[in-house]
Amino acid sequence: MIKINECTEKDIRLLAEMNKQLIEDEKANNLMDINQLENRMNDFLNNGYKAFFFIVDEKIIGYALCDMTKDPKYLRQFFIKREERRKHYGKIAFNNLLKKLEIKEIEIDVLKWNEDGIKFWENIGFKEQWKRMKYKIIDE
Repeated sequence: MIKINECTEKDIRLLAEMNKQLIEDEKANNLMDINQLENRMNDFLNNGYKAFFFIVDEKIIGYALCDMTKDPKYLRQFFIKREERRKHYGKIAFNNLLKKLEIKEIEIDVLKWNEDGIKFWENIGFKEQWKRMKYKIIDE
């Protein structure tokens, strides 16, 4: 049984620490340190986002961060701790989150090179909807 608890400002440090692990796992090009991630998480929670802990046997195993201003809702971050993976917690936590939010539709972005993430979301039933591309001029 996975419980879903809404986070508060007192949870920002732990959310930032897990976000740092998520960034590492995704191999994202985000160079923020833990203090910067805390500040960003604080901004999220004060500007239309809600964060939720996933809890098993009174132990936090992961979290989600959702933009509640979007329709459909946007799942910006979803993380299960490394030592808790391969136990089907991700799928259960995701389904419980949808029930908690009382929604039937949600959108995500997944980094192109995050093959494990893509497989996870496809196994749940997500379908690719569009491609987002980026262009950046490199100063020489």
